[in-house]
Amino acid sequence: MRLIEQHNLVSKLMKIMDQKIPYDDYQLPVVFLPSYENPPAWIPPQERVHHPDYNNELTQFLPRTVVLKKPPGAQLGFNIRGGKASQLGIFISKVVPDSDAHRAGLQEGDQVLSVNEVDFQDIEHSRAVEILKTAREILMRVRFFPYNYQRQKERTVH
Repeated sequence: MRLIEQHNLVSKLMKIMDQKIPYDDYQLPVVFLPSYENPPAWIPPQERVHHPDYNNELTQFLPRTVVLKKPPGAQLGFNIRGGKASQLGIFISKVVPDSDAHRAGLQEGDQVLSVNEVDFQDIEHSRAVEILKTAREILMRVRFFPYNYQRQKERTVH
């Protein structure tokens, strides 16, 4: 008898899922899973050393320190996006070629962790801009974090 009850419950759930009922109308706790993503193609181990999908050079993702000096009225040489509203942090969105920021190693996709010992991981965008524009010497902790930067761009929040 119990097997029949389980079968009936599964049948009811299948009907519910097919009807696209609003989430609040479900009677049981429901978890929506993201769509399935196929795994990358298999690469033989001896070929992985030279394959871009298997680049094991992880040092590029470690936090690093960048020092910039800005004369009064000068530009920073980079733009930022993000902030507290996006819940992903502040990111470098553009670096002017041949600027001091470019020569110091800043790149698009760098997450700004701190500026002059002010934590930038949960800061309002306007406050971050204010700190960066008013400082003459900027000591930044950044890390290359392309995954969250891409998510940041998809959210289209400054």
